[in-house]
Amino acid sequence: MFEGFELSMIDTGEAVIRTRHGGSGPPLLLLHGNPQTHVIWHKIAPRLAQDFTVVATDLRGYGDSSKPPTTPDHMPYSKRAMARDQIEVMRQLGHERFFVAGHDRGGRCAYRMALDHPERVLKLAVLDIVPTGETFRRADMAFGLGYWHWFFLAQPFDLPERLIGADPDYYCLRGRRHLFDPEALEDYLRCFRNPETIHAICEDYRAAATVDFALDEADRGARRIACPVLALWGRGNELDRWYDVPAIWRDWADDVRGRALDCGHYLPEEAPDETYAEFHAFFTS
Repeated sequence: MFEGFELSMIDTGEAVIRTRHGGSGPPLLLLHGNPQTHVIWHKIAPRLAQDFTVVATDLRGYGDSSKPPTTPDHMPYSKRAMARDQIEVMRQLGHERFFVAGHDRGGRCAYRMALDHPERVLKLAVLDIVPTGETFRRADMAFGLGYWHWFFLAQPFDLPERLIGADPDYYCLRGRRHLFDPEALEDYLRCFRNPETIHAICEDYRAAATVDFALDEADRGARRIACPVLALWGRGNELDRWYDVPAIWRDWADDVRGRALDCGHYLPEEAPDETYAEFHAFFTS
């Protein structure tokens, strides 16, 4: 897995970020979602490395990256803070401007990066999300029942931490484990068993419901994503039924393209060939 890639721990000043990097060509940053790690990219990162310098990281709070102390406003787990980590990782690796692709929580970090640091992000790909602010503003019963974990994980400390921590193996990726390579799944489970990871994930979702929502609402209609955007989503997931995904992203950016893939939520692992082909076409065009 990740043959030919180098594994590093990079100190950004705010967090220490587990990082794999390899390949040659224009720099491409890959960001994962919850409750996973950078390992989600194992099926496509080596192929992308034939044409790009690929950097795949664990977000702060996830995987083997550090878990900084939180604050009452949850700002240390905001996507703005996570984006700063990734900007610094890329800077230390010598990449001042780069492409970025993010799945799930990583997609939220990635689009916040494009809004806060437009001079850094050349192109943006987001997988199976619409912006956080749009998600909460449009929430209804179907969303609340389908994505119930958004509201469960955002409950005040330490209710979700205690409930999940009682049996983390039962909670983590329940009913979906057959979708993942055994080696990748073991990385996810190993990291998730750490109580600090569980707490950090809850803080991520608390930040989403507070500071991330506030930042999106402040930017909605006031700032736009300047770079080209590729939006991909799984036809088998709820997102395709709840939203007109491209139309929502066009409210945030002028240059948007994308489509649904024949898979569920975990595009890089469920549909690696299609995801790779879409990335390659978008980032080389």
